[in-house]
Amino acid sequence: MLRHFLAALAYRTQKALRGAPSEFAAFSAGNRTRTPKDLVRHMSSVLGYARTFFIGGSYQAHPLETMEDEIVRFHSLLGDIAKNLDNGTPMAGISEEQLLQGPLSDVMTHAGQLAMLRRLAGAPVAPENFVFADVRHDCLGPDQPPPAAPDADWPERP
Repeated sequence: MLRHFLAALAYRTQKALRGAPSEFAAFSAGNRTRTPKDLVRHMSSVLGYARTFFIGGSYQAHPLETMEDEIVRFHSLLGDIAKNLDNGTPMAGISEEQLLQGPLSDVMTHAGQLAMLRRLAGAPVAPENFVFADVRHDCLGPDQPPPAAPDADWPERP
């Protein structure tokens, strides 16, 4: 189930980022909110923290030069966590449930924030029925499949 959740994170994050205008990375909603680029970096930081429960140490995601670099790092960290789960690497100090309710759920919240920022930036994400999304545990990279069940009715279409 955790592997599937990681795949859902990959899918929903790319859904929020796919087709975004190039200026979206630096979009500011005001009031000191994170830009999308900063938000993806923060998501990587949270995943890096989650990974420390498998490998020890600490993790800090230093800012990278481009949004594309931030996206690659994010997906790489998803893959690292998946490898540790696949290899049965024991976690130190937390349970699988705590991994899910803490850092992994936090990252999913931020994927939703990316989608909200897209709407605020004037480039909303097309809706779809996620129940039928092509989410696969072996697909954790940035190349995610298109929506399998896009909503036919999209009243707020730009």
